[in-house]
Amino acid sequence: MTKTKIDVTLSATRKEKPKSDQLEFGRVFTDHMFVMDYSPAKGWHDPKIVPYEPITLSPASMVFHYGQTVFEGLKAYRTKEDKVLLFRPEKNMERLNLSNDRLCIPRIDGEFVIEALKQLVSIEKDWIPTAEGTSLYIRPFIIPTEYYLGVAPSKFYRFMIILSPVGSYYKEGIHPVKIYVENHYVRAVEGGTGKAKTGGNYASSLRAQEEAAQKGYSQVLWLDGVEKKYIEEVGSMNIFFKINGEVVTPEVNGSILEGVTRKSILELLKSWETPVSERKISMEEVYQAYKDGQLEEAFGTGTAAVISPIGEFLYDDNKIVINNGETGELSKKLYDTLTGIQKGTKQDPFNWVTEVK
Repeated sequence: MTKTKIDVTLSATRKEKPKSDQLEFGRVFTDHMFVMDYSPAKGWHDPKIVPYEPITLSPASMVFHYGQTVFEGLKAYRTKEDKVLLFRPEKNMERLNLSNDRLCIPRIDGEFVIEALKQLVSIEKDWIPTAEGTSLYIRPFIIPTEYYLGVAPSKFYRFMIILSPVGSYYKEGIHPVKIYVENHYVRAVEGGTGKAKTGGNYASSLRAQEEAAQKGYSQVLWLDGVEKKYIEEVGSMNIFFKINGEVVTPEVNGSILEGVTRKSILELLKSWETPVSERKISMEEVYQAYKDGQLEEAFGTGTAAVISPIGEFLYDDNKIVINNGETGELSKKLYDTLTGIQKGTKQDPFNWVTEVK
């Protein structure tokens, strides 16, 4: 499919672009979107870039009933030289296909989709904000469109990409966030869909998130769904701890998302020869390290937040305040390095960025 022509229909009218200092995350969308359909007879076909607009589906479309959806998230950045850069888009396409496999959705041609994405971003490049901490968020997603009330994989699908100029995911920005440790509700277990980026994982997190917000906490830290003991991930981020000089992150176990930012942070740390391990780590171990004065930093990683320092946990009514609630030295260095590579202000020795012409 890599040689398939993408039809382009430009919008006759253009929306007013928001000011950089007024951007919220995921509230405003650009003028155009990418659309491609799937049928058993044609496979993925009819790729096109069209004006951003509502879509029409039958009320019996399976997307409304059975949750067979997958999505991705990545960003485009504008450099000081007015270049447009994407960060490791091939990794997002690889993960999208892993999610497709888990949800019984036909695989996409990652190379073709990246080319389509580049074309879409090129058309919409004037929407990319340039202020500190801003970017153009890219949301590829797939929904089932067959109208059938039966529990089975759909035979028809629609793949779409929409774009949104965004500021910081958390209103705190790079400042430390407060995290509530959840030990009642369960988000995912090994063998479930935790490894896939699918809507149901996020729907199941909403009740705990609401309760955390009522207590004044930005996000929920999930523990394993069996013993409710081992740390897995935060609702929108993977998580890292710096304990007595070593950086520890939960190992990939089939129930947490394999984050692209997580992978990049691990590669950065290893290149700096920083002690780092991927292993099981319990909340009790973290709490003990805190009591022993060895818990030096904690931070989350993800496309939306990039690096999010953690200043406090609430765990079984115990407040764990990290680094006096201030951003740690390593968290700041990782944030500056990664965003510098993404924005083109720092060297990219890993060849992570892809330029959009």
